[in-house]
Amino acid sequence: MSSQEPEETSDGVSRRRFFGAGAAVSAAGALAVGAVGGVAAANALRSEQKPAPPISELRYPFYDAHQAGIATPPQDHLVFMSFDFTTASVTDVQLVLAKWSAAMAQMCGGEAIGSAEPAREQAVPVDTGEAIGMGPQGLTLTLGFGPSLFDERFGLAKFKPKLLKDLPAMAGESLDPAYVGGDLCIQACAYDPQVAYHAVRNLARMARTQVKTRWTVLGFGRASAGANQSTPRNLMGFKDGTRNITSSEDLAEHVWVKDSDQAWMDGGSYLVARKIHMLIETWDADYIGDQHAVFGRTKVEGAPLTGKAEHDVPDFTAKGADQQPVIAPDSHIALAAHENNGGVKLLRRGYNFTDGIDSVGRLDAGLFFLSFQKDPQQFIALQSKLGASDRLNEYIRHVGSALFAVPRGLPEAGKYFGQEFFK
Repeated sequence: MSSQEPEETSDGVSRRRFFGAGAAVSAAGALAVGAVGGVAAANALRSEQKPAPPISELRYPFYDAHQAGIATPPQDHLVFMSFDFTTASVTDVQLVLAKWSAAMAQMCGGEAIGSAEPAREQAVPVDTGEAIGMGPQGLTLTLGFGPSLFDERFGLAKFKPKLLKDLPAMAGESLDPAYVGGDLCIQACAYDPQVAYHAVRNLARMARTQVKTRWTVLGFGRASAGANQSTPRNLMGFKDGTRNITSSEDLAEHVWVKDSDQAWMDGGSYLVARKIHMLIETWDADYIGDQHAVFGRTKVEGAPLTGKAEHDVPDFTAKGADQQPVIAPDSHIALAAHENNGGVKLLRRGYNFTDGIDSVGRLDAGLFFLSFQKDPQQFIALQSKLGASDRLNEYIRHVGSALFAVPRGLPEAGKYFGQEFFK
């Protein structure tokens, strides 16, 4: 791994870092046939079965009650970008949100946002062109509003939800101001890194005179699981997100906002973004028994220390021969479990990241933690507890932080995010 700083694009994204983190995507299916029909029945079923469409053609609906990219099964690649407005014009804000909403719908459908090859030689291409022919690749684009958008600049204070406030200082933080806050955010997730990159690049480009990039994280190797997905691993080698929210009942109870003081947030959610640096070299030198004790789970299977399989329910009351809890009270699983937090759950949507080598030659890598919840206090209460007591704190530092209000989905073409602000 090189210590040289890679070339960056004008919109703040390092291409070399990003594409070096890419991974191949594969899918497989199986068909089970009973013995009664014999070979003839099996052949008939095979002939009638339609092949699954390639992952490149996967499309998620853009116009829906909720924004895609929240309950959507996590894709393999992420580009997350935070923006600040540079304009003082409320009309400019309105135009950016309207243009972005239309362009997001087009790109999520696998379409270009305009000609990439104009007929006139002197014309500048509208679409940058690097995603031509690649298909939608399951692209989702999720937009959020930061607390700072509702300050005195644009007269939008009356539209600010009461729950939308900067996150308080918490134990375990060592925040870098370069990775904090923002007026807007775009979360782009896709099964191909170039498609996700293209989307954010073009959104930033079309608003370059009204917004500037505040910070960016490029994620790979999803570190959370949705419904019917296998649990992935974080860069510590442990399965991450085993007990993530997957049911519609849990989404309704813990994720979707309802009865907000701002109607535009009903059906939306609150997004917490935390860049977590892992002390990789220190962790890699720890012995396996201690690693198990830190997480409260086994490394390979991911089972709680009181069970044998990953999805066994942890028994936090079980004691060993020494009469000490098998799962330590300060282990990560014990502190984060909903059983020990009044039933509170978060929808996790994290990604691994790597930024090469830091200034002293250590691996600069970790987890970009993303969670969705109906009330930011769900995260605040949980992280306050983890920051104070979690044994994992010996090996991690929270270096970036932001909170965004994610509005409900758009019902139809012609509508745009934030439209209620400009009536």
